Amino acid sequence: MKSAEQTEEVCTTQRAAELLGISVSTVQQLVESGVMEAWKTKGGHRRIPLAAVLAYKAQPGAAPAPVTAPRPHGAEASILVVEDNPMQRQLYERHLDAWGLPAKVTFCENGYQALLEIARQQPDILLSDIMMEGMDGYELINTLQADPQLPPMHIAIVSALTPDAIERRGGVPRGVVFFSKPVNYDELRGYLRACCAQYERDRK
Repeated sequence: MKSAEQTEEVCTTQRAAELLGISVSTVQQLVESGVMEAWKTKGGHRRIPLAAVLAYKAQPGAAPAPVTAPRPHGAEASILVVEDNPMQRQLYERHLDAWGLPAKVTFCENGYQALLEIARQQPDILLSDIMMEGMDGYELINTLQADPQLPPMHIAIVSALTPDAIERRGGVPRGVVFFSKPVNYDELRGYLRACCAQYERDRK
């Protein structure tokens, strides 16, 4: 009788993670770095040949390893902003500097870069645009939420998409806060202050 592995020809990122004993985000990084072959379906879902998964599994040193560094418990919260528009990044930086939040802010230009940053050090707060080249905000957040190794974090998405367009894409992901563009910076400041305040309470 054939094993479950032998009856498969292609895998989802979730299935590949199960076969390899690693996290979904680690599989994503292997794909984006070109270590593991993959393609996207018309619906935007990644598919990985089973042969590529098994070939990687057979490599020396391919044993499971944690990809996310422990979240620091320092004096400040950490905010990761993912935005591909340089002018919008400048606006965020200007407002965040002016607000004087008790937080360290890091910027990434796309979802791939954000995954690598989160693997190095998970932020306490993630603010991401939806429409980006390559990996968009939805795929980034779905990848993170599918990874059981990641502790919870505050996540907010920002987009100029209409409510109907967002619903057609599956709606706002569970547990995620939505801000429409143009950004209401008073609302965003209130949200980030509340997140930082909760971080302070959790530290005590």
